Amino acid sequence: MLRIGLIGCGRIGTKKHMEALIENADKMETVAFCDIKKEKAQKCARIFEERTGKKVEVETNYKKLLMREDIDAVAIATESGKHYEITMEALTNGKHVLVEKPMALSTKHADEMVELAKRKNLKLGVCFQNRFNPPIQELRKKVEEGAFGKIYYGVATIRWNRNEEYYKQASWRGTWEQDGGALMNQCTHNIDLLQWMLGGEIEEVYGVIRNFRHPYIEAEDFGGAIIKFKGGRVGIIEGTTDVYPRNLHEKLGIFGEKGTVVIGGLAVNRIEEWRFEGEEGHPFMNLPDPDTVYGNGHVKLYRDFVEAIEEGRNSYITGEEGKKAVEIVLAIYRSAMTGKPVKFPFEFSTIDMKGLSLK
Repeated sequence: MLRIGLIGCGRIGTKKHMEALIENADKMETVAFCDIKKEKAQKCARIFEERTGKKVEVETNYKKLLMREDIDAVAIATESGKHYEITMEALTNGKHVLVEKPMALSTKHADEMVELAKRKNLKLGVCFQNRFNPPIQELRKKVEEGAFGKIYYGVATIRWNRNEEYYKQASWRGTWEQDGGALMNQCTHNIDLLQWMLGGEIEEVYGVIRNFRHPYIEAEDFGGAIIKFKGGRVGIIEGTTDVYPRNLHEKLGIFGEKGTVVIGGLAVNRIEEWRFEGEEGHPFMNLPDPDTVYGNGHVKLYRDFVEAIEEGRNSYITGEEGKKAVEIVLAIYRSAMTGKPVKFPFEFSTIDMKGLSLK
């Protein structure tokens, strides 16, 4: 069995990574939980033992964990700004890595992570679990079959709410050094789905960002963008954490010559429109919402990652795939800073945004 450790036992680690480790206990052995706050790692260990009957060790220093010979792979669920550093050290120590989104906060760092994984012949997977949502899988089949004919454009809308209490829970949130804003943190999943469905190389991105109602954070709480793909397809993004008074919805729409699909729900988990010749509607139009906006994809994500290692194949979401959404968000940031469209390829980091007024 693959032996794995979890680094980062906060909000997402305790909820969805824990669920994935428990549900995939037949495929992997969880060896250790690691967090700089020992009580958080201990909480994970306690939950895991209650659910599985198995005891798991606790670490507070991820560097020590990465030096252990009884660990083959790690999942990284720390604050975004630490993903690059921990991933690079894990790969250097010969560990496969499954890292939360965003994989990095700069184009250069993302490229370095991908390159090192290749050089070390190790797997680097990225947590874009919504790709495993059943409605998203159905849409992907239609895209791959060419059922849309010519795809014209796609729209990603993320209309959520994050209040001051959310940001007080973790001081890194909303900072340029460790996070970014709504686009990089909350909206990156849907941005990934948008670019995945539209496919192809990007020519340029034009973006606008604002901070409308969160003066206590550095980064944006609203972002809008137009993405021009080579071949003519267009992507449109609207993402915000300003919706009153609570999360509204997350939607992905794909529009083409012979097809129209809109997937919505709390976490792009329910088909709202499904129109192809001879098809008006789909059984997945009545699916229930998941318990949180994280969705239910982490279990399948973990299983695929382990099987990719076992079978010597690429994981479903590789480092190369994972960096595409990061590049789009960074292009939006750079465009907002310069007031001009950003042509690909380019180099940029969230750190370059420090000091920019978003009023």
